[in-house]
Amino acid sequence: MDRTMKAMTYARYGGLEVLEAATVPAPKLPPGSVLIRVKAAGVNPVDWKVMSGKLDGLLDVHFPVIPGWDVAGVVEAVGFDTPEFAAGDEVYAYGRRDSVGGGTFAELVALPVSMVARKPAALSWEQAGGLPLTGMVAQRTLDLLELASGQTLLIHNGSGGAGRMAIQLAVDRGARVIATASGRHHARLRELGAEPVEYGPGLVSRVRRLAPQGVDAAADLVGGVLAETLAVLRGGGRHASIADPSVRDHGGSYVWVRPDGRELARLTALADAGKLTVDVERTYPLEQAAEAFRAGMEGHTGGKLVLTPFSG
Repeated sequence: MDRTMKAMTYARYGGLEVLEAATVPAPKLPPGSVLIRVKAAGVNPVDWKVMSGKLDGLLDVHFPVIPGWDVAGVVEAVGFDTPEFAAGDEVYAYGRRDSVGGGTFAELVALPVSMVARKPAALSWEQAGGLPLTGMVAQRTLDLLELASGQTLLIHNGSGGAGRMAIQLAVDRGARVIATASGRHHARLRELGAEPVEYGPGLVSRVRRLAPQGVDAAADLVGGVLAETLAVLRGGGRHASIADPSVRDHGGSYVWVRPDGRELARLTALADAGKLTVDVERTYPLEQAAEAFRAGMEGHTGGKLVLTPFSG
């Protein structure tokens, strides 16, 4: 049996130049875990932030690193005492560990069964691979905001991956959604159920025109908008951020989503009920991960960037 695999790796912190394809040992399969053959792996901003060293004070890193936390694929094998899944099952996961090392940008990844859920049948491999982190971030944010039917939610960066997920989840909960985005994304955000507004100078007045009494809740999915959030939040309103820890000093919640297969299964149910979809902007074979990172860093994408298996 071949004990090696192809993966994207980096041996030191840096920019795109440190990312390269390599042959590495295949992961071992601990008890209570599944070995997944990767069909798709979503690209997220945290991937290049970790690679640059920006999260070194938060996470232990074991070089060489295989990046990537999102995955969708087929169960290749199960470890001892893993009755939840069997070889051949189609699954997906948000595979963040407590330390950085063996990620999902590879042919195979082994993950604890607690992180894994069954892939939504309604989604393609690429869509499923792009859902876990953004979907779970959006879901946890709305849970913390205790968003209820009839309330008004402001989403900063509604056109981003987490923003598009949050719009759909909030609409499913019966909320009214106001979402910031550049004009070229407004039509799609309307299709998802939001009332789009242009971000940037004058945002407070634009939101106030739509919600004169203020919004019930605000989800900051970009950072740097605390003043605007507080200016449009009604008395007693709630706010949360995935990018600005300082919100905790102003009565808000800071979100760092946890891997949890049961929480991911909630998204599976919504996707299979036709209430949640994933916009995929472009796919790249794994050997082009640097190009995918570059596109993500440049921003302005209209959906998720997703890696697919090595082309050769």
